[in-house]
Amino acid sequence: MAAEEEGLTGPGGARPAPGSDSRPESRPEPRDEHRPEPRSVPELLLGRPPMARPLPTFDAEAAPAEPGPLFVDWLATALAAGVPDPQVVTLSTVDADGMPDARVLVLRDVDAAGTGWVFSAAADSPKGRQLAVHPAAALTVYWPQLGRQVRVRGTVERAADLVAAAEFATRSPAARVGALVGRQSEPLASLDEYDEAVAVARRRLEATPDAVAAGHAVYTLWAHEVEFWQGDAERRHIRLRYTRTGPVRTPEWSRTLLWP
Repeated sequence: MAAEEEGLTGPGGARPAPGSDSRPESRPEPRDEHRPEPRSVPELLLGRPPMARPLPTFDAEAAPAEPGPLFVDWLATALAAGVPDPQVVTLSTVDADGMPDARVLVLRDVDAAGTGWVFSAAADSPKGRQLAVHPAAALTVYWPQLGRQVRVRGTVERAADLVAAAEFATRSPAARVGALVGRQSEPLASLDEYDEAVAVARRRLEATPDAVAAGHAVYTLWAHEVEFWQGDAERRHIRLRYTRTGPVRTPEWSRTLLWP
């Protein structure tokens, strides 16, 4: 009872008055000196203007006749400049109702000659199902340090299963385990449930190193239109659009400068 009695007494051992709040007085949490004061979203954005840094130039007149080599050159430049995750792109599709959908994924390869952007996905994932119904997509990549954006639009073609299996083998063990878990975008009860599924998939991969996730697919986005955008601090952005004028996989393109 001593502890209980001590908890019921106030300063000096006096009991609090009936009906009074015996809880300690609440105090505001100490403010983090490094955390800025809350401001409105426009204020936050206006305080950090885009493109306010030295950016490379882009001589559109010297650009190659086809967009594939130019993209590979820009990608290599981003890698050399230390841009984080330069191979991460945004893939946009539409669902059965015509609603747009987008997500980031990893670019796996570029067919510079045929102008195709290669990526992989689970065929039973939302993007895989959407591409099965409407095999067209848009791909966007932005490298902030360089102020460069590339936009690609075209039709999507799924590769043969043998190609998908070969691509799967090039992935890291962690990536293969994640793909073997599957069930992408389905509701998850808890992270413990996911961890258990990962453990099962890891044991499977250890027992069968050449295992391939069911429905693993490789896709190529064959470009019909590609736009290169070089940002400029003074808003003198350079935009160069390539438009395919011949059949897919042929080096027939036209080039057009666009107003910023």
